[in-house]
Amino acid sequence: MRLVVAQCQVDYVGRLSAHLPLATRLIMVKADGSVSIHADDRAYKPLNWMSPPCKLTTDGAVWTVANPKGERLLITIAEVLHDSAHELGVDPGLVKDGVEAHLQELLAASPEVLGAGVTLVRREYMTAIGPVDLLCRDAAGGAVAVEIKRRGEIDGVEQLTRYLALLNRDPLLAPVAGVFAAQEIKPQARVLAEDRGIRCAVLDYDALRGLARDELTLF
Repeated sequence: MRLVVAQCQVDYVGRLSAHLPLATRLIMVKADGSVSIHADDRAYKPLNWMSPPCKLTTDGAVWTVANPKGERLLITIAEVLHDSAHELGVDPGLVKDGVEAHLQELLAASPEVLGAGVTLVRREYMTAIGPVDLLCRDAAGGAVAVEIKRRGEIDGVEQLTRYLALLNRDPLLAPVAGVFAAQEIKPQARVLAEDRGIRCAVLDYDALRGLARDELTLF
């Protein structure tokens, strides 16, 4: 990972245009190729970013981040205040709480509740940025990546999106569909998931444990 604190302006050129005027910001370049621009007051959410696959090139003070769709992020550096690189290694992934871990176990035992003919390939399928909760196959043999949360929020959808971007580079798996599964899914997360072609599954914990016969609600 490379971390750069710099006076910079940022312009996005693609389906629309966006401009960040000159200011001091953190530029984060990750090993997976993603580039994100951060302020000091927005928690984890970047001001702008480019997800992999993308390529970073530099020409003097101008950094250009481009993806295969033709979208570009132009970062114009006025002054570099800090520049460092760090090897983080392979992340072991998020340690889930008891409910999330049990939901994963229950879905792994009964993947067909996510759809007729769905079968489990593997739990905790490892990628370069962490493990996907479940890798499954649907009735037609297509690969399905399942991310499981107790409460489904936007960051969970973003996490699954990053996994899908990596998995879809593998010719033995692609195309890979996504399912975002949680006991509760926030409206904003559902909208984002649907916009990215990811299905949502609302989980009934008691039903999965065999205490009720209610089915999962799929969207």
